[in-house]
Amino acid sequence: MRDYTRLAQEIAAGTALDPASALDLLEAPDTEILDLVRAASVLRRQHFGLHVRLNYLVNLKSGLCQENCSYCSQALGSQAPILKYSWLDPREAVRQAEAGIEGGAARVCLVASGRGPMDRDIERVADIATALKHEHPAVELCACLGLLREGQAERLAEAGIDAYNHNINTAESYHDEIVTTHRYVDRVDTIEKVKQAGVSACSGLIVGLGESNAQVVEALYALRDLGADSIPINFLVPFDGTPRAGQWDLTPLRCLKIVAVARLACPATEIRLAGGREIHLRGLQGLALHAANSIFLGDYLTAEGQAAAADLQLIADNGFDVDDRGSFPLPAHAGATARARGAGTTLVPNA
Repeated sequence: MRDYTRLAQEIAAGTALDPASALDLLEAPDTEILDLVRAASVLRRQHFGLHVRLNYLVNLKSGLCQENCSYCSQALGSQAPILKYSWLDPREAVRQAEAGIEGGAARVCLVASGRGPMDRDIERVADIATALKHEHPAVELCACLGLLREGQAERLAEAGIDAYNHNINTAESYHDEIVTTHRYVDRVDTIEKVKQAGVSACSGLIVGLGESNAQVVEALYALRDLGADSIPINFLVPFDGTPRAGQWDLTPLRCLKIVAVARLACPATEIRLAGGREIHLRGLQGLALHAANSIFLGDYLTAEGQAAAADLQLIADNGFDVDDRGSFPLPAHAGATARARGAGTTLVPNA
């Protein structure tokens, strides 16, 4: 068995985990999962203490995308039963964002489907960002609008956008298996544009697409080399009506291993539990927070998440607090309910 305590100490002291070792950890037997999470938790606490950062998504434009990303419910040809609408009115976008801010979100991500924005779309988002910064100057704003052209990242920065999300989604060696309407290098180019504009780069991946463990590691190290400040880890939600409908390749333990290895490979980077965490991590979400330090609050772009109140309870139950706002009281326990079914009744048992 690996010496996980020593591994955590070495990484905490500045020794980088190499890709071969990361792959070895990802393929460790399930019996070592608690040791792996414990090693990751040492680094999580070293860099982020007991804080969890809350992020909130506002889908400014849903569906209607011309890209053929096979995992996406908004993609060209998707028959997924999702909401489809063009750009929200700016006042409605601000109202939606404020719901997340009131729930404790430190960062609001403004998202629009499509290959990339026209300059008029950049101005729409700039207007929303300006309004939000005026009312909530401490809140970080992240935009996610697709592939950027020259000068667009700079305009977003000027409007108050703090970060830009553009996921690489998977390893370069697997990229063409999930989308063919753009190239891996196009995604990397947008991340580089964002960094050159002085905007924080947020870029992550989707797991459960059929990639190998080696390709998960390849993607994680690509993100490290790109200098991503935050890495959202999404877990495939295989919507009916998409090419990956019915593709349930993940188990809760594999998801937990991926999150822990991401922390060990990128010890000082914000690691975020993103789309699909509820349905794939299930009862292991709390353990995953001992490696990750960030989650999305409430719903996602096209899929429902668990209730925001349940997210806050998850954080508190596991001994964490929300950023620097301190802890908050646990909700009152529900009263016990007397059994009224099964033996001694005419009702079927709860079995």
